[in-house]
Amino acid sequence: MMFTSTRNNNLSVSAAQAILQGLSTEGGLFVPQQFPQLSVETVYQMDYCQMAEKVLGSFLTDYDPQFLQQAVKQVYGSAFGTKAGYVQQVNKNTWSLELWHGPTCAFKDYALQMMPKLLVQARTMLSSTDTTVILVATSGDTGKAALEGYRDLEGIRIKVFYPTGGTSEIQRLQMATQQGNNVEVYAVEGNFDAAQTGVKKVFADQAIGQLLKEKGVSLSSANSINWGRLVPQIVYYFYSYSQLVKQGVIALGNPVDFCVPTGNFGDILAGWYAKQMGLPVGKLICASNKNNVLSEFFATGVYNAKREFFKTTSPSMDILISSNLERLLYHVSGGNDTLVAELMDSLSKTGSYTLPKDLLEKIQQDFAAGWADDQQAADEIKHRWDTDGYLCDPHTAVAFRVAEQTAHTKDAPCVVLSTASPYKFPMAVLQALGCPVPQQDFEALRQLETFSGVQAPTQLKELEQKPQRFSKVILPSDIVKAATEEISAL
Repeated sequence: MMFTSTRNNNLSVSAAQAILQGLSTEGGLFVPQQFPQLSVETVYQMDYCQMAEKVLGSFLTDYDPQFLQQAVKQVYGSAFGTKAGYVQQVNKNTWSLELWHGPTCAFKDYALQMMPKLLVQARTMLSSTDTTVILVATSGDTGKAALEGYRDLEGIRIKVFYPTGGTSEIQRLQMATQQGNNVEVYAVEGNFDAAQTGVKKVFADQAIGQLLKEKGVSLSSANSINWGRLVPQIVYYFYSYSQLVKQGVIALGNPVDFCVPTGNFGDILAGWYAKQMGLPVGKLICASNKNNVLSEFFATGVYNAKREFFKTTSPSMDILISSNLERLLYHVSGGNDTLVAELMDSLSKTGSYTLPKDLLEKIQQDFAAGWADDQQAADEIKHRWDTDGYLCDPHTAVAFRVAEQTAHTKDAPCVVLSTASPYKFPMAVLQALGCPVPQQDFEALRQLETFSGVQAPTQLKELEQKPQRFSKVILPSDIVKAATEEISAL
């Protein structure tokens, strides 16, 4: 399997090169040149590790199969306990795919426990002796998951940039208390898009590239712009489908809808890739919060990032520039790299672009979209608890609300991707439940435990006692300096 760039069809690289490099030199994203086919009849009886090995192996064909087999067992056989791909029925026709049973309590663990293994192996396969510097922009969950996955790996440094005031306090502490000799964390004034744009500028700066080359340093990314982040996420779509078949909810081959709380568009795009591989997906429902640039795009074909930015109770979705949408545009346009480059150039220069009508209609065949504001999400948290006895976080609540509002495939069950533990946002959840809200997050966590009877993850409770290592706040214009300040000393 070879990969090309969304902005340069003449490029052809291996999976290992795509993962090690992260972003193409002209700014495009790496995409597979074809979609491997995977029969659900063949894989639905597999356990999670077997299915992960099958899906990863179908894309990462240059990797040793024995390496992949060992890697998936190390990650999904232990890091998630017995709950990798766990599906919980919520009501008659809705299921929750709980993706937060990993070490950092968010869905990013599925990719960011595996991706470091893929990157280290890529370094070996490509005989790379460079120091690899991982640059990460995060709206909350990616930062901690990446820091945990890459900490203390030989030959690798990782620098994480998050919007100050743009995460929950527990999300911030997860990053600020991170251990490891090769990790750095920076708060950035502004929103996630400012952090993400700053990181992309580092990758695109030719002068920095030359300096890196002279110093024996290479850049890579742990964001979902890196193919190594996306491919592990395809697995849980296949696995959750197989669980519904085994439970007798659907007959093998019948469609299932998926509703995904979405910011950077990577998680839902993994579902689209699963559909291209043969998974019987009905509609992929894109759920946004008040930063509803995506729901507007799916309705009108106009992507307009020049709009008011809102800080919400679902901060991981507080994003106006959804990078992975570029991959979808490339595929639905038949690999039209010129068109994609023009659209992305327009987005960069004007903050917007308009998709040709025929491509919008093609996208609408697979996708539906909707959005919910903070009050609607809060109402949904309370409704789910009062009606179903199900406790969820604000991101998942947005998806539940949008799933109810949005037309589904006829008679198809809907799987809502639950992307984070409710205990990462205890104050917002407590308030939604109508409980008194204390001033401090950890007191809120304890009160939520008492109220619900649902135990909080130990790794979140322990944050209260951990010393904070990182507190530096920088301007977006300082990201380049922060990303490269140690290179001269290498």
